[in-house]
Amino acid sequence: MADRAGSDRGGLTARRAAVALLRGVFEDGALLSALIDAPDGPLSALAPEDRARAQRLALAVLRHADPADAVLKPFLRKLPDARARQILRLAAVEICAEGVAPHAAVGAAVALMGEDRKTAHLSGLANAVLRRVASEGTARWTGLPPQRLPGWLRGRMQSAWGAKVTAAIEAVHAMTPPVDLTAKGYPEALAAATGGTLLPTGSVRLDAGRQISALSGYGSGKFWVQDAAAALPARVLAARAGERVLDLCAAPGGKTLQLAAAGADVTALDVSEPRLGRLHDNLARTRLAAEVVVADALDWQGGPFDAVLLDPPCSATGTIRRHPDLPFVKTAADLKPLAVLQAALLDRAIQLTRPGGRLVFCTCSLLPEEGEAQASAVLGRHPELHPDAAAFDRSWIDPAWRTPLGLRLRPDHWAGRGGIDGFFIAAFRRSG
Repeated sequence: MADRAGSDRGGLTARRAAVALLRGVFEDGALLSALIDAPDGPLSALAPEDRARAQRLALAVLRHADPADAVLKPFLRKLPDARARQILRLAAVEICAEGVAPHAAVGAAVALMGEDRKTAHLSGLANAVLRRVASEGTARWTGLPPQRLPGWLRGRMQSAWGAKVTAAIEAVHAMTPPVDLTAKGYPEALAAATGGTLLPTGSVRLDAGRQISALSGYGSGKFWVQDAAAALPARVLAARAGERVLDLCAAPGGKTLQLAAAGADVTALDVSEPRLGRLHDNLARTRLAAEVVVADALDWQGGPFDAVLLDPPCSATGTIRRHPDLPFVKTAADLKPLAVLQAALLDRAIQLTRPGGRLVFCTCSLLPEEGEAQASAVLGRHPELHPDAAAFDRSWIDPAWRTPLGLRLRPDHWAGRGGIDGFFIAAFRRSG
């Protein structure tokens, strides 16, 4: 077995960890991010290269679990136990989607089966089945549709956007997403320094697989990682130098960095101290300043602020392209309490906005009940609140995003560019 000093030649260390990650998601309902960051989790003792590979393999299987099952099914009389199933899925994805040499993927799967007494008797089965996948399954794979969203979510998506759009979103979910960067200074210079593509919105896009910490400007804090869609709410708010601005529900902090880079006097508030750890690290690296507060926004006494940016907890269904574990972990039961919390936080955000001040509300959700419906309802509850149409008078806004209540972004909008996270963004002014 490999340790921190290096990787094993056959790649078993990374594959073993990937199987453990998959079991945590499929069997325990754990979020992949929690498993990755756990101090005693499957990746905790791995060398950096094994850690990165295990994470990449687990993400690939999560994006293609259903197609993997489809190519395995004809060669199995019955489904094996949970660990064996993840080993077979991993090998099938490596062979059919990742371009790994079949003998390497098959050999690793057989070895992993043999490591556990509960699956050792399936080593021969794995060898036979995966050889059939290598010879016959790849042709079938190319004809399979992208992995479907679970029924509870797919039905809501089809009701909101239609069957054709839902299928297009699923196709983007199956892609490995590129990496987007937000520049502390000039994005044109960042694109030139990193070899990235400057997007119309000002983000810089890189192909997946680049080592972020090795990029020019990382150590000197010239950029941070942030999906192009996640960078838009702060651009809509357009904080000005010297303004008092509140980033409500701030973690992991990309929007705080944008507001601070604009010269605003920023307060970043979040209920979770651990989730603010990345913000502290990025503030130090970028040499930007913000007051970071750990508190429950519903109880916290502060303000009023010239501008407030609220990105409350939501289903995060707009981020499935980057977090393909979510459909296997979230359920319909999660939606109602989240909607209640979003409404309460919106009401509190209005109280924290000074008369005449600005409020931007956004969610990384593809569901109207967490976006358009919230914006409509809050206007009904608060006559002092008005839509701020001027906030969307921006040349970089794609006309396809515009709605009567703000901006609606979907992954399929930029499918040709590698996709973009799903977001809803609304802008308001509080009358003075």
